[in-house]
Amino acid sequence: MPGNAPKKFLIFGQDPEILKAMLANVISWIVSAFFPTYLSYLLPACPEEDTDYSDGNGSGNDDDTRTRCISIGRPGGLEQLRVITLKEGMMTVGYNLKHFCLPPFTTPIKLDNDNDNGNDNAVPEDCVVMRNQYFSVNYADCTIRWGLYESAKKFVGWPIVPGFDIAGTVEATGTCMGDDNSREQAEAQGDFQVGDQVFGCTLFGAYSNRILVPSRQLRKVPKNISLEEAAALPAVSLTALYALYQAGCFALDGNSKHGSNSNSNSNAAGKFSNKSILIHSAAGGVGSMLCQMSKILGLGPIVGVVGSTSKVKEAKRLGCDVVIDKSKEDLWDRARDVLATHSDLSGFKTVMDANGVSTLQQSYDHLAPTGRVVVFGFHSNLPMGRDMLSPMEWIRMAKKMGSMPAFDPMDLTVENKSVLGFNLSFFADEVEVVSDLFDQVCMWLEKGLLECPRVQTFEGMECIGEAHSLIQSGSSIGKIVIKC
Repeated sequence: MPGNAPKKFLIFGQDPEILKAMLANVISWIVSAFFPTYLSYLLPACPEEDTDYSDGNGSGNDDDTRTRCISIGRPGGLEQLRVITLKEGMMTVGYNLKHFCLPPFTTPIKLDNDNDNGNDNAVPEDCVVMRNQYFSVNYADCTIRWGLYESAKKFVGWPIVPGFDIAGTVEATGTCMGDDNSREQAEAQGDFQVGDQVFGCTLFGAYSNRILVPSRQLRKVPKNISLEEAAALPAVSLTALYALYQAGCFALDGNSKHGSNSNSNSNAAGKFSNKSILIHSAAGGVGSMLCQMSKILGLGPIVGVVGSTSKVKEAKRLGCDVVIDKSKEDLWDRARDVLATHSDLSGFKTVMDANGVSTLQQSYDHLAPTGRVVVFGFHSNLPMGRDMLSPMEWIRMAKKMGSMPAFDPMDLTVENKSVLGFNLSFFADEVEVVSDLFDQVCMWLEKGLLECPRVQTFEGMECIGEAHSLIQSGSSIGKIVIKC
């Protein structure tokens, strides 16, 4: 029966995959702490690696016909981030192309588009091969490395090449199967030509210098931003805009795009008398987009929360009317003071929360009637400043999970509040939704209404461990980008 989903198999009440990840991480921690010379034994072999071109320690050669990528063979610490060279013709791919090949690597692909000669390994007609020049690093990538990211486990498994954001040059386009399909082909490819500079998202596989990606997931880089900046944008901007849609602050109707902070969005946020919004981690990647988009959509007051004094100025620059520095003042006392200065506000209309257990209950408690908490992460549930997950870290995480708030549906109804959550890495089938979001972001970029987050760039894939350490520290501002 459709409604009778199979019961998930559990061991001691836990998902077996979580237990496997815990065991793998603890082994990595033990070996790193007590037997570091044996760390190399924890690196599984990758059958797709061409050992003639890569020694498994990050060394490569100058042959630009081979794809170099960062592969993770099992859950663990930074030692699992291996720079490898793939066999000839192989490249990385997202999980939504399973009809063509299984992720994370393609079968050998010929780039000559010679379909007339029976080339079964030609580029699919709705895809392009992109020579990736920059990719961004997100906190989700660390979670993937630990084996705790649900969509990565469900759709890819091990090995996996992490990453979502890409920016580079079109190297080959899909083959056209005949004149009758030429118009459809051009539409599917987004009118991309070899040599076009493009940016976009892949559903894992971004840590690579060559990627097979559906054309619909790419856009041409606007003239007013660099490739480096473009690589910092897709995941955070799409997440921010969908979060605002979930909050009822943005209309996703596909019929019109909102070009300014006028009343063009009156069917969304404009119809609510309360337009206040509180944004946690306002100087981070998603937070920086939320601040700017909230200003564009006419929300206010925009209250940004940051974790250190060094981030206050950045949050103000991004459009926050009030910035709460929780390293110097009590977050919720200050939030109540802000509400008290606006006699018409009984609480916040929207709270954007990617923290998880540390703030989720209070975020809900400080909503006004019709208010919504939008959840898109759980940073405080996970360890900050830790490369490896020791046994104590797993105990701490278990305690935090036990403290997660539970929301009673009757209370939600009586208090007229909502809690919504999402993760765009599950949106492989929501092609039109993501496409409309991406089009809106590009329009705002081209009009100069939206600017890129602050970018810190690392030169070369071999810096990936340093980049992961920085984002795990919680001290980064804006986005981290790797130049391939």
